[in-house]
This record gives sequence, C-alpha cells and structure tokens, in this order.
Amino acid sequence: MTVRFVIPQIFRANVILSGIVPDRIVVLLYNAHLLRCGSRQNVPIRPDGSLFFVSFQLRLPEFFLIKQRRMLLKIIYLGDVVGRAGRDVVLHNLPSMREKYKADVIIVNVENAAHGFGVTQGIAREFLERGADVLTTGNHVWQQRDIIPFLDESKRIVRPLNYPDNAPGRGAVEFELASGKKILVTQVLGRVFMDSVDNPAFVLDRLLKNYTLNRNIAAIFVDVHAESTSEKLSIGHYLDGRVSIVAGTHTHIPTADAHILNGGTAYITDVGMCGNYDSVLGFDKQAPIDRLCQRYNGNRLEVCRSGGTAWGIVVQTDDHTGLAKTIEQFCLKDESK
Repeated sequence: MTVRFVIPQIFRANVILSGIVPDRIVVLLYNAHLLRCGSRQNVPIRPDGSLFFVSFQLRLPEFFLIKQRRMLLKIIYLGDVVGRAGRDVVLHNLPSMREKYKADVIIVNVENAAHGFGVTQGIAREFLERGADVLTTGNHVWQQRDIIPFLDESKRIVRPLNYPDNAPGRGAVEFELASGKKILVTQVLGRVFMDSVDNPAFVLDRLLKNYTLNRNIAAIFVDVHAESTSEKLSIGHYLDGRVSIVAGTHTHIPTADAHILNGGTAYITDVGMCGNYDSVLGFDKQAPIDRLCQRYNGNRLEVCRSGGTAWGIVVQTDDHTGLAKTIEQFCLKDESK
C-alpha cells in the first residue's frame, strides 16, 4: 500500500493498525531520510519549505517490525502431598510461591495428604482457603470417607476421569481466572500395575471433543496418575498439541525430563511429592526396610510428620495458542520451623 506523510524535520509516530495491538511501531525521519522503519532501509524524501513529504510503497513484513502484545498464563502444579510434612511445606509456601512466580493458578495434588492415604474434607478446604485454586486426587481418593460429599459439592477438586461416570465427584473442572478466561483441569489413572479402570486415552478423547485451545478454553491441564513411565509418556505424546500440560504423579519421585513436546505440550513424567525425602515415599523408613529384609508385613506404615520439601512445576502457556512456552521444575523446603 502507498503511505504519504506530511512531517516536520524530526517526526516520531506511534501507529496502530486495524486488528493488531502492537507494543510499539516507530517511524523516525531526520535530514530527509527514513532512519528506522523495521528493516532500517533509507528512503529518500523531498523537502518542500519547512515540511518534508514522503511517499513510498510499504510492505508490512519488510518495513515495520510489529511486536504484538502476547500474554503468558502461568500455572503451578505441586505433586502428591504426603502427610503433615507435605501439608506444612505447601501451606506455608503457597502465598510466597504465587508471588514469586506471579502464578495465575495453583493446582495441588492432595492424594496422600491425610496420613498418607487420601484427603479429608477439612484438609481439602484448608488448601483451598490458603491459596490453592484446584485440587487433584488419585487412586486413594475414596479412602477418607468424609471427602465423598465434598467431591460432589465442590467444583474445585477432581477425581480420576476414568472412574465410572456415576462415581461421586467430577473427572474434570473448569476454573475461571481473574481475567475471566478459564482453564480445564482433569486427571486420569494409568492401568499398568493400577486399578482396573476405563482406557485413559478414550475418556480423554471424549472430554476433549468439547474443548479447543484458544477457542473456548485458555489452557488444558492433565494429571496422569500412574505407575508406568512408558504409559505416562505414551499419553503425553498422544495428547501433544491438544492440551497445554501433561504432568505425571503417583510415584513420588521427581523425574528429570521436564520439557516441551514437539506439538507444544509441556510434559513431565513425575512432578515428585511434597513430603519428607529422608524417607521411603514420605513414610518413616523403618517399616519398609523391615519388609525388605524380613519379608514381614506386620509393621504399620507411619507417615513422616516434619521436614517436608515441596516439588512442583511452573508452566507458562501462550494466551494466543494455549500451548506451553516454558516449563520449569522447582523445590522448596519447609523453613517455618
């Protein structure tokens, strides 16, 4: 297109083009030359008295460097909270965590928060009141019976999607952010060395028929609660490009493979637990050692009560695509005592 300016000797213009919200577009002319216009090409102009006139063919990709304002959504996910040690380190750090990472949403897996097995209604409420936005669970979701009515009552906690449809609670929830945008949070159980449940790929396909990134949902988060690393990886690649994040839980050990898949989905095989790492998966070491050496199962597992470390991930997703831009692992120790 042809652009004609009537300008003084030094002219600086902010330009807004229809349909584009740029951070800044600057045209600078001085001494009858266009000094900077994206490609930095000099375009001669002819003086006429005190004004300069310029007329040239403008091709936007060549002449103007247009920087669109792109928003990043920041999502924190914390792995399996195990017992009091895990609860304390997460609850004490939630406010500082949100501030440090400028998180838009914090999701916490509370699968083992109550004495190492499941979560009570009171503990779930405390997490939500202290700053968690959405809670996920796992295969121990039914072990604390008083959580069952809360699963139906609250729209901020999910149980595995591949349990029967008539099971208490929801397999997926939409959480509305302060901006008005929504994030979908869901969870599936693996089937290798786990309970007999529906195929996780099939139930996720049914769910995702209703959602498209950047069309009717800002981000999609999937927790894969499973034993097998190969099963988690397979699900991650299966969902690549259709969801924002696939994060594994259940094994309690953080894996060193946080990365973005080829299609733009952030992936990690296991986030790790929030609990005492001088332990066996958050439980006092002696009973598991006795079982190892003596093949004796009489000793009761006792969950650790202090010395917690929280492992999690923070993911930035592109507001324009819903896909991941970065994924970072982090750990925080309980410094409150």
